[in-house]
Amino acid sequence: MRELPTFLLTAFFFGFCLHIPIFSQQKPNVILVLTDDQGIGDLGAHGNPWLKTPNIDAFYEDAVRLTNFHVSPLCTPTRAAIITGRYPINNGAWATFKGRDALSNTNTIADIFKKSGYATALFGKWHLGDNYPNRPTDSGFDMAIHHLSGGIGELSDYWGNDYFDDVYYVNNQPKQFKGYCTDVWFDEAMKFMDSTTNRPFFVYLPLNAPHDPLFVDEKYASPYKNLEGTEIIDANLYGMIANIDENFGKLLRFLENKKLKNNTIVIFMSDNGTRFGYNRDSKLGFNKGFEGIKGSKLEGGHRAPFFIRWPKGKIEGGRDNNTLAAHIDVLPTLASLCGILIDDVMAIDGVDFSSILKKPSLHMPKRTLFLHNRQDWRPPDRAEDVCILQDEWRLLNQKELYDIAKDPKQEQNLASLYPDKVLELLAAHQVFMKGAKENPEYRELPSAVIGSPEQKEIKLTIQHAIGEDLGIWKTEQVAAGVKNLNNTYSLEIIEAGTYRISCRRWPKEIEGTIKGFPKNLTDTTLSYLPISPDKVCIRIANQILEKEIDVNDIAIDFDVELHNGKTLLTTEFLESDKNYGVYYTYINRLED
Repeated sequence: MRELPTFLLTAFFFGFCLHIPIFSQQKPNVILVLTDDQGIGDLGAHGNPWLKTPNIDAFYEDAVRLTNFHVSPLCTPTRAAIITGRYPINNGAWATFKGRDALSNTNTIADIFKKSGYATALFGKWHLGDNYPNRPTDSGFDMAIHHLSGGIGELSDYWGNDYFDDVYYVNNQPKQFKGYCTDVWFDEAMKFMDSTTNRPFFVYLPLNAPHDPLFVDEKYASPYKNLEGTEIIDANLYGMIANIDENFGKLLRFLENKKLKNNTIVIFMSDNGTRFGYNRDSKLGFNKGFEGIKGSKLEGGHRAPFFIRWPKGKIEGGRDNNTLAAHIDVLPTLASLCGILIDDVMAIDGVDFSSILKKPSLHMPKRTLFLHNRQDWRPPDRAEDVCILQDEWRLLNQKELYDIAKDPKQEQNLASLYPDKVLELLAAHQVFMKGAKENPEYRELPSAVIGSPEQKEIKLTIQHAIGEDLGIWKTEQVAAGVKNLNNTYSLEIIEAGTYRISCRRWPKEIEGTIKGFPKNLTDTTLSYLPISPDKVCIRIANQILEKEIDVNDIAIDFDVELHNGKTLLTTEFLESDKNYGVYYTYINRLED
């Protein structure tokens, strides 16, 4: 037998003894920082005349910047597109509530990185499902520290959270943390990276800031107070971004100090347009010359910053690329950069744009993008639900055509001058929608699973209930007894048996009577008002059950026999003049 060279024997010996894959660190680490509601103009590097973001600006100067990068106009659909590489209309998560803010059970970017030997972790805002099988830990993440639902302090989150010293979920178990939320996310991420020494890591840092409520330590907001109402809308927004910038700087220094900078891909991006950074009517704020904010099909609602750096991969040096790209492209691009093959079953919509990151002279083929937006359980298939993008063209509402390069404020409708372009874009969308309608995610609601050992108790909240009402999402609305008509949930029973469905006014962490108030009122900032329902009614699997409510009842429990399969659950409070959705519903399978 031929002898191996001494250096290979040594490498093999140490790799075996330490259980370290010899070539594992040839793969780059990945850190994806996603901010929340930070618009295209909410950065110093993008010309904001008041905001100071020195660390992000320095990163911008050394990064490759995609200057024609687009996301969905709202939180959940952007996150769903990043995680799956599929358009929201194809992955089932196209709204921020009403049962359409959870993924249909699908493969994710974390799944493919984990399968390829990466340690995977998430810190911050998930907003793609609070129950099994749609939690981060069900979706490929080894570690997840996050708040629930769409924002800290929302009614689905742990009651009483307010950005400071909150309770977050560590692999689905509540834990008290000290400090400001953004500080916690970055600190915990760096702890995870520091502890991951035997394999590369994929760290997803989807922040909840600068999403409202605009809470931040005064020291960050005070430099901007004198501008409030005259130049900018809210100093706290700028303070929250200043805090993000400070933490981003700590992260970059951490990578340098740990000698990780050279072989770590770092991405900084945002999830949609600004909410409080610009107001068209008052002329306050800065939007980089575009119109439209969060929720809008206008350019400012979906054009987002995208900065990427990887020194070892020669993705650095500070240069712009105006290629049309989008959130659906992040997964295939990162997979390509990291040498990971994507299984065809993932049905990726995005394209790999890694070539233009490495070689500025290369150009991507012409493509057409579709950004849908509808806040409902119904699919966004109406004309007013989509913005169609191709090169510098933007088609809105089927009949508004703009050249964004020449008309960034979208004031000159060119549809009558370029009818062939309108027809071309509409035809492309028609073909796209034909394919979308063939996907089960288009028709079937994402379901929370009951009866699984992965999650013995599930919590359903009115924030995620399906219905025709506008919806509620704040703890203030629950405290004030706002009566909302949304009341229906999609469930999948995977083990037949007896289930207890428990209907409540208040979440378990602040138990109180249905007609009264929590026992220990610690949050005096809320206005608590009673409700007076006479009964609770539930409907599930062809069963309709009612029970009367006593003044001392904390919860009304229904024990029901359920068989395997999918069903809809409706939970309602019945009052003399109005029926409305139950605020909190807990479901447990009873032991045989």
